[in-house]
Amino acid sequence: MRITLSCAALALALGSAPAFAQSGEITIWSWNVAASSLKATVAGFNKLHPDIKVTVQDLGNQPTYDKSIAGCAAGGVGLPDIVTIENGEAENYWSQFPDCFVDLHTLGYSAEDQKKFPDFKRTELEVGDKAYAMPWDSGPVAAFYRRDFYEKAGVDPASIKTWDDFIAAGKKIQAANPGVSMTNADFNGDTEFFRMISNEQGCSYFAEDGQSITVNQPKCVDTLAKIKDMKDADIMSSADWGTKITNNTAGAVATQVYGGWYEGTIRTESAGENGKWGVYLMPSLTSDGPRAANLGGSSLAITSVSKNKEAAYEYLKYTLETNEGQITMLKEFGLVPSLVSALNDPYVSEGLPYWGGQAVWKDILGTLPKVVPSRGTQFQSDAEIIMRAVQTKYLAGGYADAKAALDDAASQIAAATGLPVKE
Repeated sequence: MRITLSCAALALALGSAPAFAQSGEITIWSWNVAASSLKATVAGFNKLHPDIKVTVQDLGNQPTYDKSIAGCAAGGVGLPDIVTIENGEAENYWSQFPDCFVDLHTLGYSAEDQKKFPDFKRTELEVGDKAYAMPWDSGPVAAFYRRDFYEKAGVDPASIKTWDDFIAAGKKIQAANPGVSMTNADFNGDTEFFRMISNEQGCSYFAEDGQSITVNQPKCVDTLAKIKDMKDADIMSSADWGTKITNNTAGAVATQVYGGWYEGTIRTESAGENGKWGVYLMPSLTSDGPRAANLGGSSLAITSVSKNKEAAYEYLKYTLETNEGQITMLKEFGLVPSLVSALNDPYVSEGLPYWGGQAVWKDILGTLPKVVPSRGTQFQSDAEIIMRAVQTKYLAGGYADAKAALDDAASQIAAATGLPVKE
């Protein structure tokens, strides 16, 4: 559909500035609460742009990735105007299909716009002088806990500063609450605890420049060893995504450690637990160690085949670059803003009834400036598959120690990617 331009916009189009879309239709691919969050912003966007019709299609997480990769491989055939892209997978797109998405700079995305977002959110979205996507939500890690289970065991969450503290607290909580696990982890299908704690400690699969493998560096080794300590202490039970939600509602788990976006999952999926949940900072490996990490988070990218690029960019600017757009998604579905100015919005400091009156966003978002950037690279998926298998084998006693396990992981990742292992 062609975009109808006003005289003023036409003048801009003839000049050096990008055209301002007055009308048009745009379609967005996304999934689950992310899709719901985007839908929640449409009313506010249409107050400013009443003639731009926005359609959000909820395809599911994996189908969105599969269909968008297939569309890029086919030269853009079948792609929508905007695609939701997880940061950890972003470089898979840019490395394979550098022409599939628009360089946002060509639409007016300036250095000043980029500075509105923290560095760790932009690391995987920008290549050289090109910006392929705009940061959306982030995943500052927090511990979401059941107040009643902790209180029954006499455990003050403020006393939990280290993962060893977490283990000790877990034993007390499980003893006082039969049938309750201290926490859940998806041992076979994910490496969420490894990625969270290693990021907290400043270690990841790859070096920050993406040119070497660092998964067997000392802090990563310490991380994997601590995860085994938790599993061996029997305070961590295995559960996939759906089972975790079931456990939350059934009162079968005391703590879920996850990215801040999990606030919306608990609040919406376990609405009957109103007032029972609280939040505290993730523990660290040492009492004076860092207590901030990021897990997950996405971005929005405009496809090169979009017929309404300017309209799509206007939507990105409203939804991701205004406090109104970001806070709408935070309020409705717990999508955590990456926009730095949103951290100062009054809503962030409000006590929330579901969370027992706690101003959870002030606590969660307060960790964002402390998050260390973690580079996924185009090999993130390869590394993740390898690490899942190594983690499973290690937790089952298949390696002499964590260093041996991660040396094996590093060797396998090197074979799969051609990158060297950092000495």
